[in-house]
Amino acid sequence: MCESSIDTTNRAIAAEGDSKPDILGGTSLPDIAQLSPTASVVLGQNPSMFTGPGTNTYLVGTGEKRILLDTGSGLDEYMPFLEEAVAAAGCKEIEAIVLTHAHPDHIGGVNQVRGHFGSDIPVYKMPWPTDAGLAGPGGDVSETPITNPDGMADGRLEWIADGDVVETEGAKLRAIFTPGHAPDHLCYVLEEEKNLFSGDNVLGIGTTVIPVTSGDLGDYMDSLERTLAEAPGWIYPAHGPKIENGVGKIQEYLQHRRNREKQVFAAVEAGAPDAMTMVKRIYVGYPENLHSAAAQSVTSHLKKLERDGRVRSDVGDDGATAWELS
Repeated sequence: MCESSIDTTNRAIAAEGDSKPDILGGTSLPDIAQLSPTASVVLGQNPSMFTGPGTNTYLVGTGEKRILLDTGSGLDEYMPFLEEAVAAAGCKEIEAIVLTHAHPDHIGGVNQVRGHFGSDIPVYKMPWPTDAGLAGPGGDVSETPITNPDGMADGRLEWIADGDVVETEGAKLRAIFTPGHAPDHLCYVLEEEKNLFSGDNVLGIGTTVIPVTSGDLGDYMDSLERTLAEAPGWIYPAHGPKIENGVGKIQEYLQHRRNREKQVFAAVEAGAPDAMTMVKRIYVGYPENLHSAAAQSVTSHLKKLERDGRVRSDVGDDGATAWELS
């Protein structure tokens, strides 16, 4: 077992206003931190409106070989911190890479890590379905969607599925299929701690964006129930700080979505014809540069309500979608 003495120098990220539901506001997190005897976090150095202070990547295990869970975006600034974390842990190599899903801020650093630590490092993930919608980077509607997100990682990928286990010395990671934010999304239970690596399904700040093209709010709600059934103590999220009350946070997420659905339905009932009009009713006081992301959340709720038979949509000649009660 390796004892870690990792430096936790703070790296401040400027906040853009207060933290908002569905949008990751600014916060300050250390570049590197030891979270438990089995897990340490390395910040991906990719701060943005949607990633907050950046994507959390995790070194998992206790021996001379570790698993790296998620890889960030592949920015040059990330590698010195990963090297520092590996060295501080007294470990010699990354044995495997495990991915939560194929959004670019999670899979984008695979080639960088393989190039530095070994091209033969196996990469484990669930395949992106061929019939799924396009992947938007981290849910960011302002960036170009990707047709084949798995193709961002050169070389072979090892496909895993619900219930599969990836292990190293001192750590077993059990995959849980949790679609909704992404159709290939996996969370991982760290069996030794009964804690959860939640990817983008549960965040340490804000709430999760459900992309319109490839997300599904109904699936997402089911995934939250699945993770709740695991009764995790701590949650290690892909964005934001460690969550110490895992069960409470998941329950909070479920209630937030139920409340938002009520607001969206009430907006349709009041005659709001389209998603952006509803955004202006529901997200009062939000900066306009956040409205397009908020519209994704509203549209996801509308699609769920339509599937539940409570509202219906009509696409006009101009391509715009109008909503009304069923």
